[in-house]
Amino acid sequence: MPMPLADLVVLDLTHVLAGPFASMTFSDMGAKVIKVERPGSGDDTRAFPPFKDGKSAYFAAINHGKSSIALDLKADGDRAVFERLLSRADVLLENYRPGVMDRLGYGWDSLHAEHPHLIYGSVSGFGHTGPDAKRPAYDMVVQARGGVMSITGEDGREPVRVGASIGDIVAGMYLAQGVLAALFDRTRTGRGRRIDVSMLDSQLAILEHAVAITSVTGKAPGPTGARHPSIAPFETFHACDGLFVIAAGNDALFEKLCVALNLPLADDPRFATNPARCENVRLLKRLIEAVTLDHTRAHWIARLTAAGIPTGPIQSVDEVMKDPQILSRNMVVDVLDRNGRQAYKAAGNPIKMSDAEDRTSRAPAPDLDGNRGEILRWLDGACGGR
Repeated sequence: MPMPLADLVVLDLTHVLAGPFASMTFSDMGAKVIKVERPGSGDDTRAFPPFKDGKSAYFAAINHGKSSIALDLKADGDRAVFERLLSRADVLLENYRPGVMDRLGYGWDSLHAEHPHLIYGSVSGFGHTGPDAKRPAYDMVVQARGGVMSITGEDGREPVRVGASIGDIVAGMYLAQGVLAALFDRTRTGRGRRIDVSMLDSQLAILEHAVAITSVTGKAPGPTGARHPSIAPFETFHACDGLFVIAAGNDALFEKLCVALNLPLADDPRFATNPARCENVRLLKRLIEAVTLDHTRAHWIARLTAAGIPTGPIQSVDEVMKDPQILSRNMVVDVLDRNGRQAYKAAGNPIKMSDAEDRTSRAPAPDLDGNRGEILRWLDGACGGR
């Protein structure tokens, strides 16, 4: 069976992470992604460590399976190539500051008039409207301004960013969702749409409990460490050899937890309901740890798992990459080099779809301008249509 996005052509003018993360999703689902890069330097992440044989593993993790052509969109000859690519493309992705594509002559209005089928996806720090639209931004800026850093970390300590670049990655996910919705709409109308995704907007969109708490209480929540602010027990606990997590997200699970720990708390009015447990969460943690400190993490994880209680270890990334469940789901894949040899490891595609091959390896990340000849031959071989 063909991959679900086979025959989809994506022109990817994005760099660093948010846009490339979206185009990686399309590539993993079978789309032909042509990465249009700056001549000379290309995507900034080509210079991000760590390196292997002089090439960035960071770049390869996000750009595997794509093709690269270097074009100067201010040069007549390269513009002519780009316009030929536009005639074949279904989707264009860009993450320039608002106004840049218009100055180049490739803004939404002009391209929609010339290529009405084209879906035009933009991702930027603050979006294409509003007083700060033209301000620059990176992941940490939107994590800070978007409220995520205010609830991340330990109470009483300085705010910290989330360890993964969720400012970029979440925006990339929303960009991919918007493009897919526009593709569906195009099957009915034959016309493309513009998608405008802001990294800042995307941070607010994931603050589900924080927005709810603030809107009802009028008081913004602060950091709670590993603890969920609206569910208890739902945090880390100490065993005799370190920390593990317990997530008893409802009253039935709490009753099971009490049985497994031999703790007579399920009928105690201080803990009988989730709101009561949240009110007495510090005491509840101490009572649970009075039991869990007697045995190892492995002991408690095995016992609680057998009782049907969500629990697990706190794993380092190298442990995650060896986790049998992760490996069984093909979530660690090989990125090959030009000779077909394994060069890097990367995260697999978490979207598992029936009748779609879930490949165990990925085609190489492209050298800068490394696919120019192949792309030009593909353009020359076009016989009408896109």
